[in-house]
Amino acid sequence: MNKPIRVVAVFCLALFMLLLVNATYVQYVRPDGLADDPRNRRVISAAFSRERGAILVGKEAVARSVPIETKYKFQRTYPQPFKYAPLTGYFSYYSQTGVERSQNRVLSGDDSRLFVTRLVDMLSNSEPKGGNVQLTVNAKAQDAAFAGLEALPGDAQGAVVALEPSTGRVLAMASTPTFDPNRLASHDFGEVADVAEKLNDAENQPLVNRAIATTLPPGSTFKLVTAAAAIESGKYDAGSLVPGGYKFQLPESETTIGNHDGGNCGGPRITLTRALEVSCNVAFLSLANELGTEAMAEQAEAFGFNSTQLEDLPGQAKSLYPRDMNAPQTAMSGMGQSNVTSTPLQMAMVVAAIANDGDVMRPYVVDEVRAPNLSVLDRTDPETLSNAVSASTAAELKDMMVSTVEQGTATVAQIPGVEVGGKTGTAQSTEDRPPYAWFVSFAPADDPQVAVAVMVEASATARNEIAGGLLGGPIAKAVMEAVITR
Repeated sequence: MNKPIRVVAVFCLALFMLLLVNATYVQYVRPDGLADDPRNRRVISAAFSRERGAILVGKEAVARSVPIETKYKFQRTYPQPFKYAPLTGYFSYYSQTGVERSQNRVLSGDDSRLFVTRLVDMLSNSEPKGGNVQLTVNAKAQDAAFAGLEALPGDAQGAVVALEPSTGRVLAMASTPTFDPNRLASHDFGEVADVAEKLNDAENQPLVNRAIATTLPPGSTFKLVTAAAAIESGKYDAGSLVPGGYKFQLPESETTIGNHDGGNCGGPRITLTRALEVSCNVAFLSLANELGTEAMAEQAEAFGFNSTQLEDLPGQAKSLYPRDMNAPQTAMSGMGQSNVTSTPLQMAMVVAAIANDGDVMRPYVVDEVRAPNLSVLDRTDPETLSNAVSASTAAELKDMMVSTVEQGTATVAQIPGVEVGGKTGTAQSTEDRPPYAWFVSFAPADDPQVAVAVMVEASATARNEIAGGLLGGPIAKAVMEAVITR
């Protein structure tokens, strides 16, 4: 064999070996990843042709497949589309989002936990079916959250998250503006592409789940974190005197920051409880300045900042407390401004941890995975992520929040016969747009069953009327009532 032929033979052999390696890699190393890839058209085409499992809230399906007379045999439908779209997401020929994506293998019937079901279907020559996913959501709480956001004036942009403090179960998650996933699940692929393009290009971003994907300055709701850091330092308790007065001068600066109402919070020295009740900027600027960036960052991270925790719903953004802030920025962070940003989920986690004796529970939305016959295949167990504060600190913070509802800025959240803890927040934005309104709360104080965070990013409300208590308080109250009243 002459040299040119040998070269060609070796080259062909090398190509053949590469082909074998690639085939082995695709079939044995990456099959799960390729099967889960939303761009895999073969998988989606196959999934369209079988009965996809339901997504359940209580006994009601908020996403299900119904038989139709087309080559795909089944149509994905969403009976309450706008209310649950941020949770369910959508299942289309082009992509999947939300629970439809995170639980795709279960819903499509490809999950290993459904092996016996698939085997029975094959032996009985039955059409394969997908498994069902039971959500943690409380239907009444979700109704209240969505109705509250929808009732806001104008094309409101906002979100609500409600958690069960002792477990981390997501009891409600609503976001507006929202969208109709039915239009994206259509088998008219041309129309689906047009709808998707319009939704993606919309200025108000209806496809974004603001509850977990939008990070904004949390304003005065972050004063709970500052208060926690102060008490955990051992230098303060709920009755300790802290600076009040009209203004605080930022360190290394000639800039002074006043209180939201221009007042003096009750005098030059006030208790930490009173500072939270009246949301005294001066007090919390002073505390953050004294505690410093490291202590503030450690406390924020203990509550979940600078990380993500939600594993069964894609798209969670990190809530940030930067560790490289200078002295003026650190002081401003004490009142939830500067470079501090948070999702509504993160602020709900802060309140839930305070209500849960200081323990931060991992949030989750998938309660159970079920076979097509509804038998339980798997159940999510609550998981403690961290101990954000001691039980004694949590008890003091709870009492301070209850006092804020009873005689402070959060009185709008009062529920007759029930002790409620809460905190308002109004975060300044740019000069050409209104501030952001926040409200966080929990109830009942003696046995917390629900922790809520409400964020209003934009509303047609007059600028001087935008405040956490006015916009977010009634929504939080309605959600809490929906959970604690049977």
